[in-house]
Amino acid sequence: MPITELNGIRLSYQVHGTGPLVVMVMGTGSPGRVWSVHQVPALVAAGYQVVTVDNRGIAPTDECAGGFTIDDMVRDVAALIEHLGGPARVVGTSMGSRITQELALARPDLVSKAVMLATYGRQSVFQERLGEGEKALIDEAVELPAKYRAAVTAILNLSPATLEDPASIRDWLDIFEFSGSAQTPGLRAQMNVDRGIDRIQAYRQISVPCLVVGFGDDRMTPTYLGREVAEAIPGARYEEIPDCGHYGYLERPEAVNKLLVDYLAD
Repeated sequence: MPITELNGIRLSYQVHGTGPLVVMVMGTGSPGRVWSVHQVPALVAAGYQVVTVDNRGIAPTDECAGGFTIDDMVRDVAALIEHLGGPARVVGTSMGSRITQELALARPDLVSKAVMLATYGRQSVFQERLGEGEKALIDEAVELPAKYRAAVTAILNLSPATLEDPASIRDWLDIFEFSGSAQTPGLRAQMNVDRGIDRIQAYRQISVPCLVVGFGDDRMTPTYLGREVAEAIPGARYEEIPDCGHYGYLERPEAVNKLLVDYLAD
């Protein structure tokens, strides 16, 4: 797990396989190793060198608890791609998709193709209110009981098909209960980066080939937000995977991996 000084911080990343470079950018509160469950093995098998990164705010990358912006995170990924000898194919999910979009806009020389899962170019009223509530919990040092936190995570991020399957939802609830994100200063800083954003018009200037993937039952970033991004980016392709929620890359990994491998191929 290399830790390298880039863009003024210590940045942690992981390298898997050999071949053309793919950089994967995770969403709020999650480390890069989440990609290693399903996506990294599929892309390595397809002949890529896959690099996952722990965004600033997520240890062992610097937490930068004093605060930062989405532009800081974009410059982190740009510096990493340059360090690795890019350009790169870049894949993001949720906040990682926002970073990917802004990187494609600001540094098209570093991005040969971009894939954005569960993305958005503006926040819905629900996203804004939920973010305010989560920030208040952290600011007031409120620790939800682990079982309740797991249930809330499930209802917000999984599909009804998963919630209705007794065996499957028990497994998910166990995972969420024992792997909940700590309420760290770095997480709090991450939760502030997207307040009040509306970048739909700016994305009309993206020139990089882009694939936007929506998850049919996504409550956190409903598919209409992703379609807005795809419609704004010239030539972007939109695909939607049914029967999965915000964690679609974990709920339906075979479908996600097929889209990634097919689209990233030359």
